[in-house]
Amino acid sequence: MENNNKNKNFRKPIVRDRDREKTEVPEGIVFGRNEVRELLKSGRSIDKILVRRGDKEGSINVIIGEASERGIPIINVEKEKLDQLSCGGVHQGVIAMAAEKDYCSVEDILQIAKDRNEMPFIVILDGIEDPYNLGAIIRSAECAGAHGVIIPKRRAAGLTATAAKASAGAIEHMAIAKVVNLSVEIDKLKELGIWVYAAEADGDDIYATDLDRPAAFVLGSEGEGVSRLVREKCDYAISIPLHGRVNSMNVSAAAAVILCEAAHRRNKT
Repeated sequence: MENNNKNKNFRKPIVRDRDREKTEVPEGIVFGRNEVRELLKSGRSIDKILVRRGDKEGSINVIIGEASERGIPIINVEKEKLDQLSCGGVHQGVIAMAAEKDYCSVEDILQIAKDRNEMPFIVILDGIEDPYNLGAIIRSAECAGAHGVIIPKRRAAGLTATAAKASAGAIEHMAIAKVVNLSVEIDKLKELGIWVYAAEADGDDIYATDLDRPAAFVLGSEGEGVSRLVREKCDYAISIPLHGRVNSMNVSAAAAVILCEAAHRRNKT
């Protein structure tokens, strides 16, 4: 797992009264060059660092270098985006988005299954960008007894305060791994005998598919579904039969149905 030892010396920026608007700076947002460098030194998990587009001078370069060494995504954005996130505070061209909890490794998730003497039960999220959906899926995964959730480093929501709140506390009980390449991780899981199911609208009926085996379930983004490369790596595509006029469920609702059905199969007497 990533270093859990948090340096108590780094300061969360305070918005001065003259800069303060009606909204408070969200939890997990750290801005200012010194503050972000202290956050990096602390070893705390960081989802991403936002840098003002075109600003690569002085200590910004140091921040970019340190973040790159830790594999933290650097996102170039316009000044207006930084102004919005910092609620008008003095951000000096850089904002870090700290995770609400430390991430683990995929190996840690597999060890949890081994320690429980259970077949691996894993959730893979392919580009879920809405933190409310991320939190809701984590909650469903925990309720279903999943051993862990895998998310990608880029183009996906991280463990923000919003995601944590949407999980209703489940985030504290769920192992969550962040990886560079989902396709590579899926190949590794398959080598270990884990079957991988992609949730797709044109998949096989979930209720007629064998789920009682070591399994990982892939849920795609809100708009595009499971990406082509990831789907090609999966063993099966599964879907939930629908009987109304709307042709799809929200991804977090679909996750709840799929994971609870998988849990039912695994735990039936």
